[in-house]
Amino acid sequence: MLIIKRHSTDPYFNLATEEYILKNFEDDSFMLWRNAPSIIVGKHQNTLAEINVEYVKHNNIPVVRRLSGGGAVFHDMGNLNFTFIRKGKAENLIDFRKFTEPILEVLLKMGIAAKFEGRNDLTIEGRKFSGNAEHIWKERVLHHGTLLFSSHMPNLAQALNADPLKFQDKAVKSVRSRVTNISEHLETPMDVMQFASMIESHILSTYPDARLMELSSTDHDKIHKLVRDKYNTWEWNFGYSPNYNFRKIVRTEKSGTIEFDLDVHNGTIQHIKIFGDYFSRYDTEDIETALTGAAHHEEAIRKALEPFRIDDYFAHLKIGEFIAALFYASI
Repeated sequence: MLIIKRHSTDPYFNLATEEYILKNFEDDSFMLWRNAPSIIVGKHQNTLAEINVEYVKHNNIPVVRRLSGGGAVFHDMGNLNFTFIRKGKAENLIDFRKFTEPILEVLLKMGIAAKFEGRNDLTIEGRKFSGNAEHIWKERVLHHGTLLFSSHMPNLAQALNADPLKFQDKAVKSVRSRVTNISEHLETPMDVMQFASMIESHILSTYPDARLMELSSTDHDKIHKLVRDKYNTWEWNFGYSPNYNFRKIVRTEKSGTIEFDLDVHNGTIQHIKIFGDYFSRYDTEDIETALTGAAHHEEAIRKALEPFRIDDYFAHLKIGEFIAALFYASI
């Protein structure tokens, strides 16, 4: 069992590292790692339906899609992530209890009566502190989980506060749970890195063949390439989202009511209709035609609208307000 030391807090790099190790290392591996504030969405989720776009943009929060399924989670430096990558027989690879057992053992040593509950959660007194997910590749499984230790809960709530009325899709929706930090239940105070050291020591003592290792400069170069090619791209983090319908009604004092109905496939607007009681100099079908085929992405929409004066189509409306109406709660 390799215990791979992780130092980066870049979420793009950290998610890419998991895929790189899964597909390029033969040994079983274990890792502990942290991300700077970021949102990590499940592989099968509609990203825009999971996040508070306005809050995320204002706070420059990275949004990254992971390999595994499950729901969206907010990471910060008070959250510790753990990853097991192991090989085995296909019928025995999915086992949430097995991979979370070492964490429960550490917490029991600390005097915390944590439990495995539901499909993939760890709880303390009925409140969730860890969500877990898995991904199968050939005869290997990647199991990873969050460990809320001293996370800032208001940020968690705001970052994931999407408007459920905007979207209709078949993507997996995140379940908002009552959560708690491990630090709230400690008899003796410690910080998140001391907690990480306890887990690492427990893994070293549990697996006789466990040994520490660092990634090489070659490993880092290949992971950075995976970041550039995949994990830091709009196509993976947003465009990969399942097909969805987006509906938004905006009421402005000067322009009136504007309603947007979008049909989006693979992140691209396939069909758009705009309704409302707004006044216009020209037919808004010109705008609908221009946006058909554009990515549901701010810069792509801005580029598609470059030839137009928006207030000729929606009286007294500015281009920034029009684009904001396609993403944000307010304009």
